[in-house]
Order: sequence, then structure tokens, then C-alpha cells
Amino acid sequence: MDETTLANRAAWDRAYEGRQWADEQMRAEAATGSTLLPSERELLRDVLAGRPLVVHPQSGNGQDDIALVRAGAREVIGVDYSEIAVRDAQRRADALGAACRYVTGTVPGVPLPDGSADLVYTGKGALIWMPDIDAWAAEMARLARPGGHLFLHDGHPATDLWTWDLDEPRIRPDRSYFGRSFVCAEDSFPANGAVMWQWTLGRIVTAVVRAGLRIRCLEEYAEPFWRMDDIDAAAFRGRLPNAFALLAERPEG
Repeated sequence: MDETTLANRAAWDRAYEGRQWADEQMRAEAATGSTLLPSERELLRDVLAGRPLVVHPQSGNGQDDIALVRAGAREVIGVDYSEIAVRDAQRRADALGAACRYVTGTVPGVPLPDGSADLVYTGKGALIWMPDIDAWAAEMARLARPGGHLFLHDGHPATDLWTWDLDEPRIRPDRSYFGRSFVCAEDSFPANGAVMWQWTLGRIVTAVVRAGLRIRCLEEYAEPFWRMDDIDAAAFRGRLPNAFALLAERPEG
């Protein structure tokens, strides 16, 4: 791992250690399956109906994995570079009897064979930790079997431009849609000086296509997939993009 990725992993480890108090709350939330959003369920309905084996790179706290099993996945293999995240996610899944198992690994470099997954599921804050979007896309394509799918649901690349003003949406003067990276704010998770990478929607879509995947659906949403302290910012009220979803397929043959 490069120095920035190593520092980011350390930042995540410190953040996860600081949230041990929330383990019971996260377990209860995972049990409801509510972290898998209605829009995700709709786009994945046909895929999940086939009881897929799912690989979830950058699986984090693992709540989505439990929700995927509840929604029909045969098994979910979560992969994260934080050993603390992997340990805690496995403990929660075991406590809930969910068919999830976890391994420690980086992206790219997931320690699983080519074509391991019927469905590669990722997102919910994943892409901002990828310094090379083309390498990320190639790894997602490698993990999907022929005929398998990649599903990505993440923050819209424009959402980090919006202020949290309550009266009307505004653009932050310190951010650019075409910027390269920025340091995670200390009032957001994981903080600890973590560096986030920026990718435009065009760059993301192009990387997926170059990796040999066929895009079946691309959706944009006004509602963010999370809100800091439930802030009702004007930018979240239907006028601006705050999340997106992409479903792609690896062609057979």
C-alpha cells in the first residue's frame, strides 16, 4: 500500500475503535435490513432472486451484507483493509446468524479468485477511498463471473460541493467538481486526517466500461444515502444530486 492508503487505513482503525460503544446499535440496525435502501432493492430485485454469491469489497461495518442475505443472497463475502472492521463485522454477522464471512484485503488486490462473485456489491462511501478509479473498475470486473453483475450505490460526485446551509443550496468555495482530493473534515467520519479522492460521474462510468462491463442502469437521486446528525440541509431537498446507482454486467463469452 502507498503511504496515503496506509494513513487512511490507520484513520479508519482509529475511528472504528472509537465507535465500539455503537456495536449493539449497529447490530440492531443490521437485523432490520434497513441499510439496503428501497432503490437498491428495486434495482437488484432480479439479481437477488437468483440467490447470488455476493462479494462486497470495502465492506466496512458489514451492515449491508446482513441486509443482502436477508434480501436473498446465498452468501456474502466482505473484504476490508481494516482488521478491526473485519473482526467486528464478522462478530455481528455471527450473532445474527447471517451467512457472511470476512477477509482482510485491499482494493485492488482482493484475495479471492477471478470470477468469484455472481454479484459484486459496493459503494456507500467506497469510491472516495480509491486513488486509481481504473484499477478499481478492473478489480470489480475481475471478481465478477461471466454473466455476473457489479452494483454500485454511492454518494454522487457532486454532493461534496454542497454546503449544509438550511435556507438554500450553495456551493462550497473550497471544493471543485474536478478536484483531485481533499482531507476528510474533522466533524465527519472517519476524520483523523484521512484523504478522500474525487471522481466525476463521467470518469466512473468510463472506467466501468473500459473494464469490459456493460452498463444496464445508471440512476441519480436527490436523497443522500446518509446524513450527518440528520441535518436537513437545503441541498438535500430534491433539487440537487446526492447519490447515484450503477448496475453493470460482465458479458459471457
